[in-house]
Amino acid sequence: MRNRHELALAIVVAAEVAVFAVVAPNFATGANAAEIVRLAVEVGLLALALTPVIVSGGIDLSCGALLGLSAITLGALWRDGGWPMPLAAAAALGVGLLGGALNAWLIAYRGLPALMVTLGSLSLFRGLAEGLTGAVDNYTGLPPSFLALGQGYLAGIPRQTPVLLLVAAGVAVLLHRATRGRAYYAIGWNAEAARHAGVKVANRLAELYLLSGLAAGLAAVIYVAHLGQAKADAGTGYELTAITAVVLGGAAITGGVGTIGGTILGLLAMVVLQNGLRLAALPAELAGILTGVLLMGALALGKAPGVRSPQSAVRSPQSELEMRNTQLAVLCGVILLGAGIVATSNWWLVRSLRPAALAPATTGATTPTARRVVIGMMPKAKGDPYFVSCRKGAEEAAAALGVDLIWDGPTELDPAKQNEVVEAWITRGIDVVAVSVENQAAISTVLRKARSRGIKVLTWDADSEPDARDFLVNQATPQGIGGTLADEAARLLGGAGEFAIVTASLSAANQNEWIKHIRARLASAHPKVTLAVIRPSDGDRDRAFAETQTILKVYPKVRVVMGIAAPAVPGIAEAVKQSGRTDVKVTGLSLPNMCKPYVHAGIISSIVLWNTGDLGYLTVVAGHALARGQLTRGATSIDAGRLGSIAIDKDQILLGKPFVFTRENIDDFDF
Repeated sequence: MRNRHELALAIVVAAEVAVFAVVAPNFATGANAAEIVRLAVEVGLLALALTPVIVSGGIDLSCGALLGLSAITLGALWRDGGWPMPLAAAAALGVGLLGGALNAWLIAYRGLPALMVTLGSLSLFRGLAEGLTGAVDNYTGLPPSFLALGQGYLAGIPRQTPVLLLVAAGVAVLLHRATRGRAYYAIGWNAEAARHAGVKVANRLAELYLLSGLAAGLAAVIYVAHLGQAKADAGTGYELTAITAVVLGGAAITGGVGTIGGTILGLLAMVVLQNGLRLAALPAELAGILTGVLLMGALALGKAPGVRSPQSAVRSPQSELEMRNTQLAVLCGVILLGAGIVATSNWWLVRSLRPAALAPATTGATTPTARRVVIGMMPKAKGDPYFVSCRKGAEEAAAALGVDLIWDGPTELDPAKQNEVVEAWITRGIDVVAVSVENQAAISTVLRKARSRGIKVLTWDADSEPDARDFLVNQATPQGIGGTLADEAARLLGGAGEFAIVTASLSAANQNEWIKHIRARLASAHPKVTLAVIRPSDGDRDRAFAETQTILKVYPKVRVVMGIAAPAVPGIAEAVKQSGRTDVKVTGLSLPNMCKPYVHAGIISSIVLWNTGDLGYLTVVAGHALARGQLTRGATSIDAGRLGSIAIDKDQILLGKPFVFTRENIDDFDF
């Protein structure tokens, strides 16, 4: 029976809760339960609306992109249009409804495949959002009364919870208690048979895509209130997460099968797993692995949810819903496997930290009886080689000081994920949060929340709003970085000419600050040097390669291409190398080891940076001193162990001036 699958999924959720209650600090608390609900709302709204869509045999890949378009509509109308927030929010709902109407018309009334239509509208909606904002503009500074919808509480319950519950109840009644619901199942089983039985198939399908669009608009309003910002990439990947929740919950991707209860359980299984792993300080990537194990395990069970073979079309719905005891046993085995992976990983983590506790502390060591300081340190993107090198220095300092270091963050540039990590650390109750900020406005609200809970907050590499943290560990001042980069470009151009910049993302706070000071330095010292264009690489070497190829074709007068993201510089160099343009030189911010071959080949003339290992080291030293009360406002220096005495300028701990790496000195460095 269908409820057997839901029972198995309920056991999965119960097993996750039982495991994490033991291994994850503060998991089994009311405050964390509230955060789990908050984490589930935006994706949950999409998943609930997608359930009847998938039951009918359709799909909507555009809902995440439509969320982003609705979000920037809200922000633009409120900030630039001067609309009252209620009207701007209503307009966001309207945009969602219009996007759903477009899908409905093409799928229901023009008879086009849902997969292709929504794949196209995904690109359309995301492209419109990026075009309207230039992929740069963020809408922030939203009214506190509006932010309370996403960040506030009612009797200890997140304010957006009633919205999710009402939508869940409404869709459940529609799908399971209304005549329309039976029509959706009939269409999913056999649309032609349903049409001959008198079902208005086109109308029923149209209303489902309208519902999906409206849900995307509503999710956009909640998203903006939750994060305190609206930007073009809001909701990226949400559609896949929502579809996964629906299929994991038992819906057949080919239609005819699925329940709202199953979707809610599928969503819970994913969100609880993600939240528990973060609180247990385990790699967040395990959430994807274990979710994949659960989903593939379910799909592998012949008649299990998620797939319907061609032969099943001639069987009765009741036979399709059956689940054998052996299949239930396999699902339970998957549960035990997931629990075992989590428990083993946690045991390994504890074992790996034990030597650090026994290591002699060389700087500011704590006594053996003192409670160990727990520092959560977050890069912008864990896979970026720049941050990998920072981590080595951080781990060195943690071992020396007897600090429990939690290194976690997004795998790619994603402000929303940064917020989720900090929320988990707040619930866990760590001592210090240290963040390399991707989006200043988005992260500042949750950092203020951390400070209000007594957690010390540092930013490093890139800053938040000043009132959201205690200190910034600054690798170099923006003026110093911008000035050095501008001087290098001018030197390579001989004092006159055009150059281009390839940055990480057009909304990255620190890169934009550097660019501001590059422009200022050019205006004051190098008036004959012109910045021709700025292009984003998303912190990806291949994207930097492609952008540079475009720059060289579209801007033939450019003679220097500057990368200000670590992976961008070698990507630029490879593009210049393959172009055969010996008249174009490369410079920028990157790591010596990534660039050495191109430096020795004469393609990269110089790179500007600081010692990234020292940056990670100093951040942990500062966090430890802050947690122990040894670092307070007004201090003018800090004893930073092997780095010696480091100067403090008001609320900024200064690592030092940028360093220029060239062919003559680059082999002296190994990071």
